[in-house]
Amino acid sequence: MTTISLSDWMPSPELLIGEQDHKRLTVAALTEVGQTAERMDFLLYELDRASIIADAFLPRDVVRIGSLVKYVLLPGEERCAKLVMPEEAQLGGTYRLSVTSAEGAALLGLRPGHVMSWVEGPDQSVRRIKVLSVSNPDTTDTDPSGPTAA
Repeated sequence: MTTISLSDWMPSPELLIGEQDHKRLTVAALTEVGQTAERMDFLLYELDRASIIADAFLPRDVVRIGSLVKYVLLPGEERCAKLVMPEEAQLGGTYRLSVTSAEGAALLGLRPGHVMSWVEGPDQSVRRIKVLSVSNPDTTDTDPSGPTAA
């Protein structure tokens, strides 16, 4: 039997997910080949408990697909990763973290300062992750020449 001390466990923070990411991630979790059922169950659980927001109204500091996230696995060192779909995680270049991984699923929908706890692995160890900062690409469609007079 695994015992979790209350000092290791924290209530899960509210998750915010954009409508498009929610649809893409639900499909990915239900169709991803080669991932453990436990990991996909965790992602589906997180998607189920999330508040789904219209993409245009999702706050800029929420972790989503494409976010550059600085975080720490507690206790541990700071890490920085770009949260990506599973097929993009295999590409070369900067560090990419698949949203179907345990860390990726835990980060999804969080904001700076949030700490997420979950149980993982055969030994049912408690893992905790804290978001330090989030950077998202500018998604607004603006004219680079600036405003025009009427």
